[in-house]
Amino acid sequence: MTTAIIDIRSDTVTKPVPGMRRAMAEAEVGDDVLDGDPTTRRLEERTAELLGTERALFFPTGTMANQSAIWALSSPGSEIFAHDDSHIVNWEMAGAAALAGVQVRLVTGGPRITRESFARAVRPPSRDAAHTTLLCLENTHNGAGGMVTPVDELAALSAMGRDLGLNVFLDGARLWNASVATGTPLAAFTACADATMVSFSKGLGGPVGAALAGRADVIEEAWMARKRFGGGMRQSGVLAAAALYGLEHHYDRLHEDHANAARFAEIVGEAPRARPVKPDTGIVMIDLIGTDSGTLASAALARGVRVSVWTATRVRAVMHLDVTRAQVEHAAMVLRDLLS
Repeated sequence: MTTAIIDIRSDTVTKPVPGMRRAMAEAEVGDDVLDGDPTTRRLEERTAELLGTERALFFPTGTMANQSAIWALSSPGSEIFAHDDSHIVNWEMAGAAALAGVQVRLVTGGPRITRESFARAVRPPSRDAAHTTLLCLENTHNGAGGMVTPVDELAALSAMGRDLGLNVFLDGARLWNASVATGTPLAAFTACADATMVSFSKGLGGPVGAALAGRADVIEEAWMARKRFGGGMRQSGVLAAAALYGLEHHYDRLHEDHANAARFAEIVGEAPRARPVKPDTGIVMIDLIGTDSGTLASAALARGVRVSVWTATRVRAVMHLDVTRAQVEHAAMVLRDLLS
């Protein structure tokens, strides 16, 4: 008998549950480019309501939403600030340069942007330097293992950016997790930014989709960017219905993923060659001693567990609705044994 693989590479590997599939099959649809899709409109209105913004716009992917926000909030030939381990820097194919015509000024030091690291990255104005137009924040911070930036820190960073004349963007792909982990309303997090991206395929179990929420004028600019980037969708309500289902049925259960992550880190941490980062949410980063991540990932797969290779000495595991507590504990014991 073949043993099922426990896949904890990402929370994007989930399959739509039967109820979500029914919602997709029965969705009321229309041509979103020509007349507007009614289910997509409902999703956008619900997202704007949850995030406390004037409008929201549905996108096929979070990367397209991020890049559309950069296009709308910056100007060609300028610089934008982003953390050196942010998703925008590492996982979006240099889109800021290729699509918006901006260069990224890296904020370095520490697992996420802080007031101190941001202040160090700011240069005095000069005719010989590009002017800066945008500050990009990320919450939770994927590269830091799902780390949450508290609301007061976001507000302080935003105020520093405003003092420099910058627009502010929040990559909140997993903002759902930050809200559930801290008990902070989503709207409190988004208050720092002109626009915020949230993803429906991370944590909520949707098969695809993201939204950009913010001021009406920013969303109007982002609509044009989405069209330019090829994101004009027709009967998009089929996808929006899945996102709505995820918001209704899977949002409130995210605390289970967070608890599973803490348990996973506890078990793996018993191994002498593992240094798991204490998780804030559902992501566990494991720093390795005496082995490389590729070797560990291959050995784990041979024993039925899939993890992500993050760096040469770090692997990532992400808890999600398709893994049970028993599977999480089994996967953790496999890694513990391999690292003992």
